[in-house]
Amino acid sequence: MSVLNDAARAVLQGTGLAHLVTLNPDGSPQVSVVWVGLEGDELVTAHLGTYQKVRNVERDARVALSIETGETDPNGLNPYLVVHGTARVQQGGAAALLDRLAQTYLGPGRAVAPPDPPPGYVLRITPERVGGVGPWR
Repeated sequence: MSVLNDAARAVLQGTGLAHLVTLNPDGSPQVSVVWVGLEGDELVTAHLGTYQKVRNVERDARVALSIETGETDPNGLNPYLVVHGTARVQQGGAAALLDRLAQTYLGPGRAVAPPDPPPGYVLRITPERVGGVGPWR
């Protein structure tokens, strides 16, 4: 059973940038701003290179993401979603996913992948628990 309710799914399919936290070899956090999408019950992010976040996930699958909704609730708070989970690295598919996410983040008809892109990597994140401020708690 997924830990993502409809409200959490709406945030993950929206335009809020995600802050992805992975763990460096020394245990310190490494934070990257990423575009995030949903495929079934998994969160997906695309990376054209072997960046630190990809190397970190290859070594330690624990991750967390936070996403602001861009809204204000009746109490004046800014709702945000936090997802804790485990990630795995999928080789290939990064350019196609980046172009798909560009439709959400930049608008219809937009593409960002360079011509003849490298295969890259897709991080596939299985949510294990959610938090933050909002109706997904």
